Amino acid sequence: MVTYFLGFIFFWLAILTFILLKTRAHYQHLVSATKKKKLDEILDQVVDNDGKFRREIDLITKELKKIEDNTNFYFQKAGLVHYNPFNGRGEQSFVLALLNKKNSGFILNFIYTRDGLRVYTKTVKEGKGEKYQLSDEEKKAIDQSHS
Repeated sequence: MVTYFLGFIFFWLAILTFILLKTRAHYQHLVSATKKKKLDEILDQVVDNDGKFRREIDLITKELKKIEDNTNFYFQKAGLVHYNPFNGRGEQSFVLALLNKKNSGFILNFIYTRDGLRVYTKTVKEGKGEKYQLSDEEKKAIDQSHS
């Protein structure tokens, strides 16, 4: 009976020694990583760093929100369609559609004639002509900007 008891005590002592060595190794790792000697100083540093990181994350989140809000106004879509307004001249004329996230922007229509180049612009709001009706080529350029 005494041998079982001593065996149990020895086994229990081995488990406690193992736990103590792992805890001490972990403590040494904390001390060497933070260059602090006491556990309370290490915890204070962790809490301070946590507060700093939370403030930085909040600031970054606010800045990201501003950037996301501004992306609604940037031109994100472009469509280009070549076409022939007159027979026998080739497809030298073209339409360029520049639109933002909400399909608003403008269309540049470049028409080559015998006399020279004519450039027309039309504003687009939500995929439709704002003041003027859109031609078939201009509608194709808008459709192409979506793909």
